[in-house]
Amino acid sequence: VQLQASGGGLVQAGASLRLSCTISARDFRTYAVGWFRQAPGKEREFVAAISYSGGSTTYDDSVKGRFTISKDSAKNTVYLQMNSLKPEDTAVYYCACRIGSIQSGSRYYNDWGQGTQVTVSS
Repeated sequence: VQLQASGGGLVQAGASLRLSCTISARDFRTYAVGWFRQAPGKEREFVAAISYSGGSTTYDDSVKGRFTISKDSAKNTVYLQMNSLKPEDTAVYYCACRIGSIQSGSRYYNDWGQGTQVTVSS
């Protein structure tokens, strides 16, 4: 399984970005996908996840109401729409996948992408 994250960049506070995670897998539909982020000097933290069917999602409280995770099975891609960005959202964002139920713990994910940098200036 290979994951390719993209869409990061440098934006001002209040702006939006959409991250993409394209997954090369035999059966994309069997994978739950999560987004995580890691800021300098901090541990990796959970952001959002979507179930293999796309019918269930979960978010960290810090991004609820601002971020939306979605899945396009025809394109083998999971998106993270990020609105009303704040400087504290600055981090490297990683996508990861697992076969099975939706999870928020990084230890449950087996395969990871390389990360994409998001920088939000004040």
